[in-house]
Amino acid sequence: MPFIIKKLSRRVTLFAAVLLCTLCFLAFINRLILLDYDLQATMTQHLQNTDSKNDSKMIQKLIERINDEQIIFNDLKYEALQNDSIVIVVQVHKRITYLRHLIQSLSQAKDISKTLIIFSHDFYDEEINKLVQNIDFCKVMQIFYPYSIQTHPHQFPGTDPQDCDRDISKSDAIKIKCKNAHFPDLYGHYREAKYTQMKNHWWWKLNRIFDELNVTRSLSDMQLLLLEEDYMIAPDFLHILSQMQSLSKRKCSYCNILSLGTYIESTNYDSYNKVEISPWLTSKHNMGMSLNRTTWNDIKSCAKYFCSYDEYNYDWSLQNVNYNCLTNKLFAMIIKSPRVFHIGECGMHHNSENCDPSQAINRIQFVIENAMLSKKFYPKRLKVTKMYDEYESKDNLKPNGGFADLRDQVLCLNMTTFYTF
Repeated sequence: MPFIIKKLSRRVTLFAAVLLCTLCFLAFINRLILLDYDLQATMTQHLQNTDSKNDSKMIQKLIERINDEQIIFNDLKYEALQNDSIVIVVQVHKRITYLRHLIQSLSQAKDISKTLIIFSHDFYDEEINKLVQNIDFCKVMQIFYPYSIQTHPHQFPGTDPQDCDRDISKSDAIKIKCKNAHFPDLYGHYREAKYTQMKNHWWWKLNRIFDELNVTRSLSDMQLLLLEEDYMIAPDFLHILSQMQSLSKRKCSYCNILSLGTYIESTNYDSYNKVEISPWLTSKHNMGMSLNRTTWNDIKSCAKYFCSYDEYNYDWSLQNVNYNCLTNKLFAMIIKSPRVFHIGECGMHHNSENCDPSQAINRIQFVIENAMLSKKFYPKRLKVTKMYDEYESKDNLKPNGGFADLRDQVLCLNMTTFYTF
């Protein structure tokens, strides 16, 4: 009898232990679920708890916290990312009207639930945050460029009151001893923070996503698609991107950029299933670009050619990297009928205060609807229609200036993961 009681006691103890572990596990899962659903409120409270929503120091502390937390919205709602998942990054400033249309078009894309969309911001805005955090069709993350004009309004990387005026001559700048007197650009102009921020933000986000974020840095075969707030996409863009990945492995192993966009106004979908192969040209192939980790590592190793080049545009700086540093030159596979469209009628290079994007949006929606009615989306296979010789076409590399200030160049280099300046 004592033996039976002892054996029974052990079983009861084991059962209790299993039950306790199960309850603890369920409590843990419940906690994660509650956390997942409470993330939006938590991030909003961060700003509400500050004394002033416009206080740059408070915003700086807030985005530092958000960047440290690396919150993923809808994380438990969708399956975990795979080693070869497609990750989408959207560079966001503060044009919320455009961003709404981009998000709406993303929501209609097939298989979007399998992706992670990372919104990379250089401006903290509660209305934009709510728009992003209300996305429910895939995993979502926000990252914030930590060296923005918003968080540094009266000091570098913003505009320091002691900085040289844009159009002052170098001799006069040296006389009055403004801070960056010795660093005018190729055209004799001094830095404008709104331009240098774009390039540095672009470089920071790629370093951040490929090499620093917990969720992405270990995804060795990840494909990163680069979008901006004033883009729209076609519903089969993920289908096309996956097919281009497969095709490049079979027929173009040297293709290291996949391009889903075009600046050509006429969008004829008779070529809906055709791709071209060409040396990468910034004037043609910089919209809807996608690259993998191998390509990124090649580019990153040439950081000096990106960061020290007197060119405020990231794409022309990338062309300098391509021409003057890369051993494996950039070759693009381009879908002839675009799946990424530019709708930004107004922006950095446009001065109109009353910017109505409706005309461009309506035009793109008409193109997409016609293509859908004509069954020009979701081709079963892609065809290579043209392959260019390596030296057949080349951009004239004439820099636009705007990035000669040594402080910007050092900041850029110091943001490069594993780079020591």
